[in-house]
Amino acid sequence: MPDYLPLLLMVLIFFGLAMGFRLQIGLALALASLGGALISGHGLALRHLVEGGFGYLDTILIIATAMIFMTSLQKSGMLDAFTSFLLRAFYRHRFLLLFSMMLLTMFPGMITGSSTTAVLTTGALASPVLMKMGMSRVKTAAFIAMAGILGMIAPPVNILVMIMGAGVDMPYVGLTFPLLALVIPLAVIFTLWIGAKEVKSLTSSELEEIIASLPAGQSNFRIYLPLVLVAALLLAQNSALPFLSQLGLPLIFLLGGLLNWLLHWKKMNFFLVTQQALAEALPILAILVGVGMFIQIMTLTGGRGWIVLVFLSLPPALLYLGMGISMPLFGAVSAFGSASILGVPFILALINTNAILTSSALSAIAGLGDLMPPTALAGMFAAQVVGEKNYFRVLRHCLVPALFELVFALGFLLGGPFLAKIF
Repeated sequence: MPDYLPLLLMVLIFFGLAMGFRLQIGLALALASLGGALISGHGLALRHLVEGGFGYLDTILIIATAMIFMTSLQKSGMLDAFTSFLLRAFYRHRFLLLFSMMLLTMFPGMITGSSTTAVLTTGALASPVLMKMGMSRVKTAAFIAMAGILGMIAPPVNILVMIMGAGVDMPYVGLTFPLLALVIPLAVIFTLWIGAKEVKSLTSSELEEIIASLPAGQSNFRIYLPLVLVAALLLAQNSALPFLSQLGLPLIFLLGGLLNWLLHWKKMNFFLVTQQALAEALPILAILVGVGMFIQIMTLTGGRGWIVLVFLSLPPALLYLGMGISMPLFGAVSAFGSASILGVPFILALINTNAILTSSALSAIAGLGDLMPPTALAGMFAAQVVGEKNYFRVLRHCLVPALFELVFALGFLLGGPFLAKIF
């Protein structure tokens, strides 16, 4: 049997289950993997399925603990308090307030690696502020959708890079500055492109009206201590301190969540917070388990090697064109699946380039999958947040920023040899 045939059948099974039968993406990936093993004559291949399912265990732990930390911040009122602080500080300066709303919306995505989390949490806090500033409903949704995608690819947690790194045995280190070099210019450009023409400064009465709509709670420095602790420990990861530099992201996020609980134990049940966080993270975790199985069976049946050989044989122009088209399109089903099934072979095809820069740029391209219909998770949830029924109207305003992000990421790839000397 040709190496490509089991892979083709796996992809067809996956799309049939995910799009035709509306199965959860992780379960569709797992069943497609099982189908690939059976079709190729390897039987149930339980060892490979279990081994693949645990292939992204480190990433799963990071997401689970990051969601616990984010949910505890939400329950403690820190996000509401920080929103009030930004409003009082910048309400007279429309551009500064606009940039602060972009960063606020990005923040949960930076911690959890999920654009959906960013849109549904701080995106919901930023949207009434943006509309009060004069931004239309659909542009507000486009703003928070693009902010969620930028948060997903920003440091310190970029799941897409983690997935690709696990596929090529690349440790998740040295990515902070390359990812910031991608995200910061895009954040500035998207903010100005989407909102600069419409927004105005807030009046004092509008400010008080928005703040009155936020849940009342303490706003002293004590509420920010868990975030300060996590930020300090994340910075210590790059230091030479023998103990602090070896904690790891899951333990850091768990320590932040525990400190938050100790500070607010009277009003916060840590076990209920943990239960809620894991329930919200479960779809993402299931996708990672399914992606691990899919990659393992791809490797077993020779499909992964066949893809790498195909990409290696392409001329450079077609290779980059393939990246720009295939990764966002496959991301319509799952950006994580796009990173693993396509991102890993693309990195191997560009093996003579800097893998850190390559994976950073590919994560920006794969992240655009959250804007691709019919799923379009970032656009769909952003539309729900602002009360827009037709999410295609939101995607229309995301089109130019998304194309710019795609071109910018491809330019980042082409400029890899020069950028490698800088970073």
